[in-house]
Amino acid sequence: MKRRPKKQIKEIAKKRIKELFAEAEKTKDQELSNRYVELARKIAGKARIWMPREFKRRFCKHCYSYLKSGKNARIRTRAGRLVIYCLKCKKYARIPLKSNKKT
Repeated sequence: MKRRPKKQIKEIAKKRIKELFAEAEKTKDQELSNRYVELARKIAGKARIWMPREFKRRFCKHCYSYLKSGKNARIRTRAGRLVIYCLKCKKYARIPLKSNKKT
């Protein structure tokens, strides 16, 4: 049996991760959304690819639950940072915002 090329495996993995996050966004069941995140993380690990940035920020880095603003996450801007607070595990992530200053 012939193996697929690594490039093809990575493209398939990216497509599946994108589909899983789309499903997690649509569903109202939080446990199902968390399961989709778990599967997406497993696929990324198996294919040895980085989780795309747009999806990295949609789940908690500590408890791996899917974050929905207002439902189980609080999102604020503070001192040039985006602060995402998970209401499930009570932890937060601080992401720097790009400034428009030119020096």
